[in-house]
Amino acid sequence: MKLTHIRLSAAALMLAVAGGAMAQGLNSAYFTDEYKFRHDMNPAFGNEQNYVSIPALGNINVNLHGNFGYQDVVLDNPMYPNSSDKKMTTFLNPYISAGTALDGFSKGNNRIVGDVGITILSGGFKAFGGYNTIEISSKTSFGMSLPYEMFEFAKNTGNKTYNIGDINAHAMSYAELAFGHSRQINEKLRVGAKLKLLFGLGRADLKLQDMKADLAANDKWTVSGKATADVSVKGFKYLSETDEYNDPNKGEYEKVNDIDIDGFGLGGFGMAIDLGAVYQINEDWRVSASVLDLGFISWSDNAQAVNRADQFVFDGFHDISVNDGTGVSFDDQADNYGDQITDFINLRDNGDKGGRTTGIGATLNFGAEYNLPVYRKITFGLLSSTRIKGAYTWTEGRLSANWKPLNWLDGGVNFAVNSFTASMGWVLNIHPKGYNFFIGMDHLLGKTSKEFIPLSSNASLNVGMSITW
Repeated sequence: MKLTHIRLSAAALMLAVAGGAMAQGLNSAYFTDEYKFRHDMNPAFGNEQNYVSIPALGNINVNLHGNFGYQDVVLDNPMYPNSSDKKMTTFLNPYISAGTALDGFSKGNNRIVGDVGITILSGGFKAFGGYNTIEISSKTSFGMSLPYEMFEFAKNTGNKTYNIGDINAHAMSYAELAFGHSRQINEKLRVGAKLKLLFGLGRADLKLQDMKADLAANDKWTVSGKATADVSVKGFKYLSETDEYNDPNKGEYEKVNDIDIDGFGLGGFGMAIDLGAVYQINEDWRVSASVLDLGFISWSDNAQAVNRADQFVFDGFHDISVNDGTGVSFDDQADNYGDQITDFINLRDNGDKGGRTTGIGATLNFGAEYNLPVYRKITFGLLSSTRIKGAYTWTEGRLSANWKPLNWLDGGVNFAVNSFTASMGWVLNIHPKGYNFFIGMDHLLGKTSKEFIPLSSNASLNVGMSITW
C-alpha cells in the first residue's frame, strides 16, 4: 500500500510541474539586415529605416525548447485493442517495460525552458548621432528541470537507493520599458546599449532539494527531501485548512489547500542592461557580440510554503497485536506511518518572508558573418547563444545561409544544435516601402498530438508587422 502511495505521489508531482516553456528572440534572423528587431539580440545593430510597430502585433515570439516531452510521457498502449479501448497510455503503465518506458528520458536533467515575448509597442529612429529604439514589451518565462532518477523511481521502484537530486519548476512575468542607442565609432566598430526598466507582475519557484529514496535495506525505507514554494505576486496568499492527525495525541495540523490573490498590482521593480558591439574586420568578414538582460527584479513580497517534515521512515510493521493487548496494534502503527507521510507531503504556510531579489536570466550572443565575394547577395553566419539561468541554463550553435535577392526581400535558412536537440530554422522578411512583415521559426513544428501538442517539446513561431519610412 505504501509503495503505491509513493508511486502516485511521484507521478502527481510530475503532472503538477509539467507545463509549457518557451524561448524568446528569433535567432534565425540575427544575420538578416532588414529585420527591424535585430537590436533585441544585439543593441549595436541599427536599421536603415525608421519604424513603428503595429500595436501588440509588431513582434510576437512563441518558442518551445526541451529535451523531453509528450512523446516520452505518453506512449502506445500495449493493451489496445484487446484489453483496452485506449490507444495511448502513460509510461507508468505496468505492461510497458522499464527499459521502453525510460528510453526517451535524458540520463541527466530533463528540462523544458524559455520565454514568451509580446512587443506592445516599439519604434526606431535615427537621431543623436546614431540609431535609437523605444520598446514596451510583456515577457513571461517558464522552466522545469526533472532528474532522470525521478522518472526511474516512479516507474521502477525496487530495493535500491535512488539519489533523485533537485527538482525545479519556475514561472515569471514582467513588463519592460526599454531605451536603446547605437552608433558608429569608426569605419569598423559600432557599439550599442539598452537600458531596461522592469515592472514585475509575478514570480513563482518550486524547489524540492536533495530528494532521496533509500529502499535498499530489508528492514527500512527512507524517503527524504525539502520542499519549498516561493511566490511573489501582489496580494497573493496561501489558504490553509486544519486537519487532525491519525494519532489523537498529536492533535491538529494546518496544511495549504488553496491560494488566493486579493486584487492585482505591481509585484516588483528592477532594471537591466543590454550591451553589444559589431566589428567589420574587412569587406568579407564581420563579427559581433552582446550580453542581454543583465539585471534583476526586487520583489516586495515572498509568500513561502514548506513541507512540515523532511523525512519519512517506514521500518515495517512489527510487534503487532490484534486484540490480545500485547505489543502495538496494527491500526496504531498504520496511523503513525500515515502521520509521517502527512508531514512529509503536505505544505504549511511559512508566512511572508519580506521580499526577495532575483535575476531574470542573461543571454550571451557571439556571431561571425561571411559575405560571399562572388555573389554579394548571400552571406553565411555562425551564431553562438548561451542563456544563463541556473537550472534552466542552455546553449546553442546556429549555422545560417542568408539571401537578399531583392531590395525589399530577404531571409534565410539555418541549422542549429543546442542543449536539447538539433533543429532547422528559417526566416522570411518582406519590407517594401512603408511596410515590414516578417515570419520565421527557430525550430520547425514537426509532429503534434491530436491536441496539437508538439511531441518533442520543440517548436517556434515568430511574426510581426511594422510601419517604416
